[in-house]
Amino acid sequence: PLFRRRYVAGGQCKSTARLEGKVAIITGANTGIGKETARDLARRGKVIVACRDIAKAEAAASEIRAETGNQQVIVKKLDLADTKSIREFAEKFLAEEKELHILINNAGVMLCPYSKTADGFEMHLGVNHLGHFLLTFLLLECLKRSAPARIVNVSSLAHHGGRIRFHDLHGEKSYNRGLAYCHSKLANVLFTRELAKRLQGKSQRRVEFTANALHPGSVHSELVRHSFVMMCLWKIFSFFLKTPQEGAQTSVYCAVAEELDSVTGQYFSDCQPAYVSPRGRDDETAKKLWSVSCELLGIQWD
Repeated sequence: PLFRRRYVAGGQCKSTARLEGKVAIITGANTGIGKETARDLARRGKVIVACRDIAKAEAAASEIRAETGNQQVIVKKLDLADTKSIREFAEKFLAEEKELHILINNAGVMLCPYSKTADGFEMHLGVNHLGHFLLTFLLLECLKRSAPARIVNVSSLAHHGGRIRFHDLHGEKSYNRGLAYCHSKLANVLFTRELAKRLQGKSQRRVEFTANALHPGSVHSELVRHSFVMMCLWKIFSFFLKTPQEGAQTSVYCAVAEELDSVTGQYFSDCQPAYVSPRGRDDETAKKLWSVSCELLGIQWD
């Protein structure tokens, strides 16, 4: 059983990198792997906990402050299902902070019954992809000024089952909540790929703005709360699932590991490079998704 538990736990981030004087934003950091990522980074430097539920976020931040002794764990309101909230968050952050060194796009929804965001986007696509796409766009200049800086996108092994259905992006013609999640996780991988190319193309020196994606593993968390069946399965097979702390290891690794200073456009699992599906390596789809995302959000990002 101990060997099996260690096998399930997977890779560990062994980096002892300090983040004094640096600022990290983690979306959805009030629970699950987001909270554990915040707990780890709070032992290293300043952390902005960006969440929709302020009460839960404050409770999580208070716990992390008490445990780490770091008072620089700050809660900010961010609802990724509402572009107005995303813009307000970015505006306030940029008014209060001069630099941003790490952006971890962690928050996500999974297996939601069909619903739409405040802007009319299908919920999985809207929160998991478009919300983080807009947030990254709004904070990019600050990241560039703060270079070296890192963008970390939490995707999933589920991207293997996804495809970008441009003819029905919002699931109005047909909808399957499991597949909708897979589609959004594929979008995370494609966004990371295209973003890394664009950032790398503008730098003549070593890569100073990196963007990487990751699969955290199968984690025992609240992410499956929309599915009674999955909640039951998660309880039955909990011994074979990672704890949130174990699931956070690859996020932390991508955010701080020194050996990734110039690594960009990659996909990791268990703190090492992992296989990306053929659809996740499709440059034409990545470019088109970028263009369509800009159009949906009403932004110009060249």
